[in-house]
Amino acid sequence: MSERLPEASNPFSGHVVWTLLLVGLLSFAAVVALMAWSPELASRDRPGGTPYSRSATGFAGLIDMLEAEGRQASVSRLGQTMEAQDGRLMIVTLPLHGRDLDLDTLAEPALIILPKWTIIPNPARKAFEIDTNLADISTVDASLGLVAENASVHRLRNPGKMATPVGKAAPDFEHEMQVITSDTLEEVIGIPGGQLLSRLGDRDIYLLSDPDLLNNFGLARLENARLGLGIIDLVSRDTDRPIIFDATLHGFERSNNLLKAMLDIPFLGATLVALAAMILIGWSAAIRFGAPEREAPAFAPGKQALADNSAGLIAMARREPRMAPGYLSLTRRALSRELGMPKTLSESELAALLDRMGHQAGLDESWSKLGAGLTGPAASRDDLRHKARALWRWRKEMTHGH
Repeated sequence: MSERLPEASNPFSGHVVWTLLLVGLLSFAAVVALMAWSPELASRDRPGGTPYSRSATGFAGLIDMLEAEGRQASVSRLGQTMEAQDGRLMIVTLPLHGRDLDLDTLAEPALIILPKWTIIPNPARKAFEIDTNLADISTVDASLGLVAENASVHRLRNPGKMATPVGKAAPDFEHEMQVITSDTLEEVIGIPGGQLLSRLGDRDIYLLSDPDLLNNFGLARLENARLGLGIIDLVSRDTDRPIIFDATLHGFERSNNLLKAMLDIPFLGATLVALAAMILIGWSAAIRFGAPEREAPAFAPGKQALADNSAGLIAMARREPRMAPGYLSLTRRALSRELGMPKTLSESELAALLDRMGHQAGLDESWSKLGAGLTGPAASRDDLRHKARALWRWRKEMTHGH
């Protein structure tokens, strides 16, 4: 005969359940926070022509060099900064495949740098490149089309010594020098065959065709660094002017979404209050057992409620002492009905008959004596209560005995 297996008990204790709930709530809160701040938490240390990059094609070295010279240089992740006319020099590094650039709202003065390179990221060191290649001319032309439609990009050999508004220079470009040919752009620095630095008509916006003068790889060469910093001084026209680099075109834009606004000051307090209210509502729904109690009506039904309401109204009107004659008449009619007396008797005849019956029953007080105190208004509420109680007792003794 097989033994009977013991009954299985609940595998989860109360502590385990509460721990699981707490872990679930914390995990949910972490997911919501990451959803709100994910654009800002994205890694900025990646290769490419971004202001944050320390790879060969990046521009972090330019920011360090400007700060070493005492210039105020910073990186902006807000789209509205590109439209702020606050006197700062805006430097925009165009990506090969980026978003549109609105020149109509771009703040002045501004320096726009065209892309030149495609990169192959280094799997071992994700912040750097393992190799770079010249970008396709048509792809760079597409980026140039964001700034000037009737312009094209060409690549020439290193120019050797060249005369510039900032002095003679002999920059050394990797592989080839990238220039622009255009009939609408004003040439600022150029060589036979193209423009290195151009100006957009009468606006204070400049276009640099080759980024090797200012990127990390180019700044490693003295002549490139000298000419590149000279171009920045030429464009800014003031060595004390702050410089700001735009990072929004490279996908580093700081977003202002609704979820982030709910979890940030000043709306964080309202969000916490709403969350606490939801928790209290859920808690009250979880602990309630059975159907909810019905709300009692404002006025209870029945004779008792009617009597109570009537008594309350009389008390509010302070008319109790004037009720003495009415109570006497009501008691007389009730007593006459209970004792079976003829309805043809007058009040005086009925009183005389009640007095004789009370004397025969051995009552100390007569009906006429007790009723005399209620023929007119009572002196007070207490006086009415005492006289009415005495008459009620006399009636009960007559109808029910001792």
